[in-house]
Amino acid sequence: MDQILTFRGEIAALVAAFLWAMATVIFGRLGRHLVPSVLNFVKGCLAIAFILMTLWLRQAAPLGLEPGAVTLLMLSGVIGIGLGDTAYFAAVNRLGPRRALLMEALAPPMAAILAGFFLAEQLTLDAWIGIGLTLTGVGWVISERVPQVTGTGELPSFQSIGLGLLAAMGQATGAVLSRAALADTAVDPLWSTLLRLAAGVGTLLVLLLTVKQKQPLFKPLRSLRLLSAVAIAAFFGTYLAIWLQQTALKYAPTGVAQTLTATSPIFVLPIAALMGDRVSSRAVLGVGVAIVGIGLLFS
Repeated sequence: MDQILTFRGEIAALVAAFLWAMATVIFGRLGRHLVPSVLNFVKGCLAIAFILMTLWLRQAAPLGLEPGAVTLLMLSGVIGIGLGDTAYFAAVNRLGPRRALLMEALAPPMAAILAGFFLAEQLTLDAWIGIGLTLTGVGWVISERVPQVTGTGELPSFQSIGLGLLAAMGQATGAVLSRAALADTAVDPLWSTLLRLAAGVGTLLVLLLTVKQKQPLFKPLRSLRLLSAVAIAAFFGTYLAIWLQQTALKYAPTGVAQTLTATSPIFVLPIAALMGDRVSSRAVLGVGVAIVGIGLLFS
């Protein structure tokens, strides 16, 4: 039990990565019917509803929510969820999912560097080696057989790469801001999740209202089956996953928490195998390297 408490942040990050991997499979199919901004907005609204219900059942008081902490968490939601996720979805459309995920793997070292600079968090040499091995394994897996986005074999444009970098920086900055509000405070990770999601959803609402669309964006949601699938994905991939991510940021160093949360592509592999997809030996090797890195982060 003491070991579990010692590594509760790291364990929460890994469970969050696993849940996000499962939800990603569902989100990938939902993306055929809903544009990314609408999907992101709707799943955020549903997750907020789940959080409010949980807070009511737990009768959890908003302890530690001083103005400074609230400001940090709201900024974290605007930058990490509202702007960062929007840049990520745009990067996926331009770069393809594998290249976008590869650029997203830059977020953990960015977060570690920012946390060292602004929060004075210093990681051990073993932790840096673990981060490097974990990200190498993840990168090895998601860079395999990169599909051509344009079908012409052209290299990604500077604009596309810029979107990927903005997405990674958004995730890193959001994580550092959350860590600043959560570390050594009485703030409950569930309350911080609510504040981050509320700020992120508010940002998405502004974007949806300011961008003109030629067709009704929410019309597909009239399908009860589609709406149910979004609700299931929002429950596991947003409500539980972000709650666990905030727990990880409260109890583990920023770089370590972000690295372990970024292992979702590793968990996607067994899910893909169960669905009948072939998993290559290269992917298995990448998983092995990542597991060695994870082991160092738990040492």
